[in-house]
Amino acid sequence: MQTVQLQGEHGSAFSYKTVNTDVLGWIIARASGRNVAQLLSERIWSRLGAEQGAYFTVDSIGTPFSGGGLNTGLRDLARFGEMLRNDGKFNDQQIVPKSVVDDIRRGGDKQAFAKAGYELLKGWSYRSMWWVTNKEGGAFMARGVHGQRIYVDPKSEMVIVRYASHPVASNSANDPVTLPAFEALAEHLSKLP
Repeated sequence: MQTVQLQGEHGSAFSYKTVNTDVLGWIIARASGRNVAQLLSERIWSRLGAEQGAYFTVDSIGTPFSGGGLNTGLRDLARFGEMLRNDGKFNDQQIVPKSVVDDIRRGGDKQAFAKAGYELLKGWSYRSMWWVTNKEGGAFMARGVHGQRIYVDPKSEMVIVRYASHPVASNSANDPVTLPAFEALAEHLSKLP
């Protein structure tokens, strides 16, 4: 944290910083009295009927690293994506309020996002920790380093979960292949009867 330097003026352009996600985890823990791993387990994971436990990487004093390091089974993470695709509902339970999912799908400030210069994400935005396509199908995505993805496309009734270990950490190394593939699958599924 002490090495993070200010880049630009707050609010002028979007800039993803993993450290912000980690700090959000600290804030959640302070406000709730429970760390992110405990809250995820109690409020979401246990209610999804997960096949396996989920684990967070922790720092030297045992604090879960919210900015990365969530370890799950692939099918369980797909259940999580499916729950979001179904407006926060899974197995006839409302796990996440529909209003929260609606807020994610609305997306963020497209103009501020455009200033960030993500060439492969033209027209996209970022909101509530999700990358939002702002395209007709309403797809949104969680993007992790080295190619990790949860891609949710409500219109095509599709959720894709991708684990990866690409040698380049930047999403720009994966996007030229994965994004067109995800969009092609969504288009194909949307045409099926």
